[in-house]
Parts: sequence; structure tokens; C-alpha cells
Amino acid sequence: MSNSVRHRMSELINEIRDHQFKYHVLDMPSISDADFDSLLRELKQLESQHPELQEADSPTLGIGGGFSTTFSQHDHIEKMMSLDNVFDLDELTLWFDRIEKEIPRPTYICELKVDGLAINLTYENGQLVRGLTRGNGVTGEDVTLNVKTIRNLPHALIGSDIPELIEIRGEVFFPLAAFNELNEGLEESGKSLFANPRNAAAGSLRQKDPRVTAARPLSVVVHGVGARKGVTFDSQSDAYAQLKELGLPTSDRIKICSTREDVQKYIEYYGLHRHDVEHEIDGVVIKVDSIADQGQLGFTSRAPKWAIAFKYPPEEVTTRLIDIKVSIGRTGRVTPFAFMEPVKVAGSTVTNATLHNAAEIVRKGVLIGDVVVIRKAGDVIPEVLAPVIERRTGSEVAFVMPTHCPECGWALRAMSEGDVDIRCPNSRTCPAQLRERIYYIGSRAALDIDVLGYEAASALLESTIISDESDLFNLTQEKLVTSEFFTKKDGSAGLNVEKLLAALEKAKSAPLWRVLVSLSIRHVGPTAAQALATACGSIEKISTSTAEELAQIDGVGAIIADSIIEWFGVDWHQEIISKWASAGVRMQQEVKVQLPQTLTGLTFVVTGGLESFTRDSIAETITSHGGKSASSVSKKTDYVLVGAEPGSKLAKAIEIGVPVIDEARFKELLAGE
Repeated sequence: MSNSVRHRMSELINEIRDHQFKYHVLDMPSISDADFDSLLRELKQLESQHPELQEADSPTLGIGGGFSTTFSQHDHIEKMMSLDNVFDLDELTLWFDRIEKEIPRPTYICELKVDGLAINLTYENGQLVRGLTRGNGVTGEDVTLNVKTIRNLPHALIGSDIPELIEIRGEVFFPLAAFNELNEGLEESGKSLFANPRNAAAGSLRQKDPRVTAARPLSVVVHGVGARKGVTFDSQSDAYAQLKELGLPTSDRIKICSTREDVQKYIEYYGLHRHDVEHEIDGVVIKVDSIADQGQLGFTSRAPKWAIAFKYPPEEVTTRLIDIKVSIGRTGRVTPFAFMEPVKVAGSTVTNATLHNAAEIVRKGVLIGDVVVIRKAGDVIPEVLAPVIERRTGSEVAFVMPTHCPECGWALRAMSEGDVDIRCPNSRTCPAQLRERIYYIGSRAALDIDVLGYEAASALLESTIISDESDLFNLTQEKLVTSEFFTKKDGSAGLNVEKLLAALEKAKSAPLWRVLVSLSIRHVGPTAAQALATACGSIEKISTSTAEELAQIDGVGAIIADSIIEWFGVDWHQEIISKWASAGVRMQQEVKVQLPQTLTGLTFVVTGGLESFTRDSIAETITSHGGKSASSVSKKTDYVLVGAEPGSKLAKAIEIGVPVIDEARFKELLAGE
């Protein structure tokens, strides 16, 4: 028995160390956090059952990440501990029981567990002298120059009570909005994308050239203190208050909890709202607030006994890729997707994940039969990130893109030279395209028609109530009740009938730009549609304009103009316009009182969150006052409007010398000042 246990423990140690190296040194983890935690927990359990077999340098005794790179090594003044984890409320209850056995009525403090890179910052007489990664908890890598490029981190503390020495523990993270911008830029330039914001933060902080780090919009939040001289704290919350007074970036989402129930409510709240936060989180950290109580509870060899991390269900997991299939979109685009062994991720079980296009499959090196890493964040469709190459058996096979549409049988082809996507050209009768177009009309991006979801769209077509979208606004109760989807058991009209007809009636008065979006003209999204509606004023004017005239409209250009000309040149597309107009759908731009054109001739790019405007409303404000809202920074940009947690567009603006303004200055321009 002991030999088999010894063998399994040896396997686990080697596997864990291998994954630690990939995670901490290569920034290329090959398994999910949940899978890694599972390996570590198994090793801990075996060691607790067989303490005589525990190795002196077991991964369970260290912090992880003690690997040398090109950066110099430096010791922490006080050991930088890790945290133990719990994964459900039962495990958390056991931790509460242990705490309250020694401390009868403790006060707890809850904070979000930022999914970033742990950092230790040393200030001497108020000056930032050193920044170290966690490393093995005793020794870390010196990243001082790179840390000093982080915009919200002070190089000098402020206030009258500056400590002689203080080690600040925190987490470097990549804001989500900025991460998406960074990957968009990398994709446009043909470079490899970062798998997630945590990897982007680690990769950005550990650049040999600090200028590269400076171009990345990293941020930091502090959550602890190590060695200190000249300052004392009564509690964790007192420490955070003093750190904030010193000018350090503390979290605004800290909560003092007097009971277990309060802690659970905090956990439940952010379990539901984890995607409302500007950075990624993977759980909640619960600490005993009193410093005296913390001292009484003490530490294990790797973690404080007075703190625990409650981990949320993982958003990155591994599973087996059984097959790669394709779906047909509303414009005929063929999109490969992964069909996988069912796996639970972010709280739900998934079997499908997107693979974007054939070129992306090749770039990622994914084979049918691979174990793959998938990611699902919030309501985003799960995505295959990468294969786990080490787990290949040799039986995996490459994906071959089909030559014919799986829904209608038409030959697939690229619709234009240089197009990376292939499409089904049978736009009129392909069942998949019809379903997707009608479903899209009901979406919030288009006409926002309540009840017109995917099932309703399918039912309308399968029951031949409509043949295509041209019949949509001529629906009646008599037509709808011919489908079981819209009827009750007794054959009478269901509640969905009344809701759908009311929503269709309301949609008839939608703004012209929404009508344009709902037509599924290739390349015409909300921005181009608004530009067309403003410049032309009616569907008739758009349909009779030349490609040259349309291309001159700001926000349109030659590619979109050609697509519009092509769409309006199809007879049955004209039938859609005619039937919708006859049914009362708005075909002209609503006449509005013109606002002062204070931004005429100015082009703005917006990055980060604004206090007074949403992403949609800021674009509308700019265009309604005569300006242009662009998505990327160039030398033609007049101003980059910067809000909270700005993305890589800010770095681009600074690089090419485009003026940067805040929200207050924008409002002055808006007022003509």
C-alpha cells in the first residue's frame, strides 16, 4: 500500500511542479485553476494520511512559483504567504468553526479576490524602493522598474505620518475593458492573443523593457501589509484606512461582517455580480479583522489561519474536444464550433464553444480529440483557448472545413477576394440564415422585439406562417395560432401572441438606424447605420445613392458602401423594404430639433468608463453635436476621451501625440467653451 501511495505522491509532486513552472515562468498554464487545485488537494490529503511520506520540499509546504527567470532575485523582508481555499459553504462553515473555537465572536472583513499577479511593494521613508513578485514566498523577482510604470501606484506616499518602512502586498491586474482592447489590437496585427487578463498582467509586468510595460494599462489594488516600522494597526480595516490615507489604491468593495450570514450574503452577491467588476475575480477573501485575533490564530507553513479564500466555480476548465462542427450565421458566414464532453464552467454545463473560423483553428493548433482549455465569462459564448499538447495520444486528427452548407446543401465559398471566412450564398432560402436573421431582428441590437427569440423564429418558419422576414410585420392572431408554439392546450391564442403583436407594433416606430441594422446588410452595424440614417435621412435616399456618395459618409467607407449597393440590388430585398413600409415601419429619419453643433469637425475616441455617459450615449452625444465617434486612435483623431480604467487606446494616443482629455474637458467642448 505504501509503495502505491508513495508512487502517486511522487506523480502528483512532479505534475504540480510542472504546472507551477508553466504558470509562473512561462505564463502559459496548461490546466485550469480548478484542476490545479484538485491536484494540490489530493496531495495534501495523502500527506495528512501518510505524514511519514511527506517530502521536505513538498509543494504543499511552499507558496508556488519559486522559479528563476532573467530577473534578479530578492528576499522579502517578511515572508509573503499564500491563502488556503474553500470551494463551498460546507467547507467555509468548517473554517468558521475552527476560528470561532478560539475567538468567540470575531468580526470578519470580506474583499474580492482579484485574479491577477501578486506583488510586494517596499516603501522606505515614503519612497517606493522595490517591487517583487511573490516567488516562493521567501524570495521574489525584482520588477521594480516595471511596477513603477503602473499609473495608479504612487512612487511616494503622502500624508503626515509616513512610516519608516512598510511592505505592501497587492495584486496587479489588467482591467477587462483594456484587456479586450489589447487583444483586438494584437489580433489586427496578426500577433498571438493573451488567453485571459491574468496572463496579460503577468506577461506585461515581466517584460525586459519597462517601456513595453508602460504601454500596457496595468492597475493595482493593495490588500495586505508585511514588515513595517513606524506604523501600527489595530485591525485589517484600520490598516486599509491608513493605507488609503497614504495614497495607496485600496478596494472600495471591502465589507465588515459581524456574522457568518453577512459573509455568505457578500459571497452570494458577488457570485451574481462578478462580471460587474472592472477586473476579473475568482472568489472572495475572508479575514478575521482584529490584528490581535490574527496573532492568536497564527499561521501554517504557507498560509495564515485567520484568512481563507472562497473560490467561485471556475471560468476556465479542460475537457475533451469530441468533434468540430459548423454553424451558418445570418449573413451566411460559416463558423466552426467545438462539440465537447460536457463540462461545468462558470456555474453552467456546456458542450459547445466557438472556434471563430478555420484560420483561427490552425493558429491555435486545435485538433479533434484534443483535451482543450475552454473559457466562459458571464454571458459570453464559451471559447476554446488552446489545446493541452502534453495530453495528446496521437489519435487526434485535423479539422477539414466542409465544402457544402449542412443546412441547404449549397456549395460554400469566399464571398470576396481576401475574405478569411467562407459563406453559404443561398441567403434567401437557407433555413439556418432565415432563422438567424429573424432571431436577430428581435434582438436588442436591432429592433428589440419582445418574445421574438430563437424558438419563436424557428416556429414561425417551420409552421410556414412566414416565408422570410418580409412577412414579419403582417402577422395576425389568426396566423399565429396555427403554430403550437403560440397556442394554449385548448387551441386558443397564448399569452405570447398578444405580447409579440404588441412588440411588433412598437417596433414599427423604431429609429431608422435600428431598421437598417435589422436588415442584416453585411458590415452595417449600429455605428454605420447611425451614420447612414443621419446623412441620408431615409431608406429611399440610401437605396438610390451611388457607392461613391455612400463611401463619403463619415463612418461608412468603400467596403460598407459596396455592401449596401449589393444588398439593395437584390429583388427580394426590395420586397422586404416594400412590405415593411406598407405595414407602417418607419423608413425615414425622425426629425429632431438640432442640437448645437459644438463638436463639428472633431473626431473623438473614447476609452474607459465615464460617469455621465454609457458607451452608446457618448457616441450619440458626439454625433448629435456634429462630431465623429471613432473606434481606433490614429493621427486623424482630435481627442481621446479617457474615463476610469482606460484601455490601450490611451497608450496609443500618448505614443502618437493625440491630445488626451477627461470627462470635464469634454463637457466644456460640448458647451462650446
